[in-house]
Amino acid sequence: MDVVENRIGNDTGTGVAKSPGTGIGSSGEAGPVDGVGDTHRALGGFLRARRARVAPEHVGLAGGGRRRVRGLRREELAQLAGISVDYYVRLEQGRATQPSPEVLDALARALGLDAAERGHLATLAAPRRGSAPTAGVSRPLRRVLDALGPLPAFATDHRLDVVAWNSLGAELIGGLADPDGRDRNQARYLFLDPASRAVHPDWQERAAEAVGQLRVSAGRYPDDAELAALITDLSSRSDEFRRIWGSGEVLMCGAGRKRLRHPVAGLLTLDFEALHVPAAPGELGLVVHVFSAEEGGEGAAGLARLAEAVAEEQGPPVPP
Repeated sequence: MDVVENRIGNDTGTGVAKSPGTGIGSSGEAGPVDGVGDTHRALGGFLRARRARVAPEHVGLAGGGRRRVRGLRREELAQLAGISVDYYVRLEQGRATQPSPEVLDALARALGLDAAERGHLATLAAPRRGSAPTAGVSRPLRRVLDALGPLPAFATDHRLDVVAWNSLGAELIGGLADPDGRDRNQARYLFLDPASRAVHPDWQERAAEAVGQLRVSAGRYPDDAELAALITDLSSRSDEFRRIWGSGEVLMCGAGRKRLRHPVAGLLTLDFEALHVPAAPGELGLVVHVFSAEEGGEGAAGLARLAEAVAEEQGPPVPP
């Protein structure tokens, strides 16, 4: 199948096309957000959010009676991690910096963090300074998207800007090809555009994924002003974003299965893979999201209907 030639939104490769009323800053000034900009404050905010998610009885502590805080108290977490209460309080308040790997490991075990959450904790404890490296859309990546023609695919950067796509990918996630249609930032689209809930039946899961990915990016690139503005704007305009952000959700793109709804192709249940294209060694770079389905199944039939819809919209090929 032919793919659209113009996949890049502008010359910078960021591919952002703001819909009316969804641009950063349109809501006015907002207060600071935990986890954005101030790395010491970000570490403390993450620790607070994560201890609030741990039920005392799940770690062998008495959880009955009236408790003033949700989850673990500071002194309980310090006890579980084997560190002094004073030192832990200073960590949460941003007054203690550069905790040792041993302290971080003890806190991660006490909080029951998974691999992604442990990595985020380590990043916050030893923050990287400076601007995020630019992850451009290379010619080889464009060829890859072309070659994936029968499979929907699109690429996002660390701010969740959609920067490249093929025709099925553009159609699958809400009409990316129309610059005046949906916002090309996935987080703004999910939280500020009601149409996203029709495209994503499992909207809560997709929203949590987006927030978790932005939190990882904010920890990795605390000096990224555009990223900070995006998160601050969403926090001021969306109660749901603010609630999920406050939970300390952390997520790295991987693989799995997603449900998406298309007005013509109907409800599609597709497998997805996230392929990472680093901007530089050790950096986040771009993520290519590829959707597929097992041959002969309902998912494959749905992809065929999606391809037919795209072909009908594009019209017959122009003779050479």
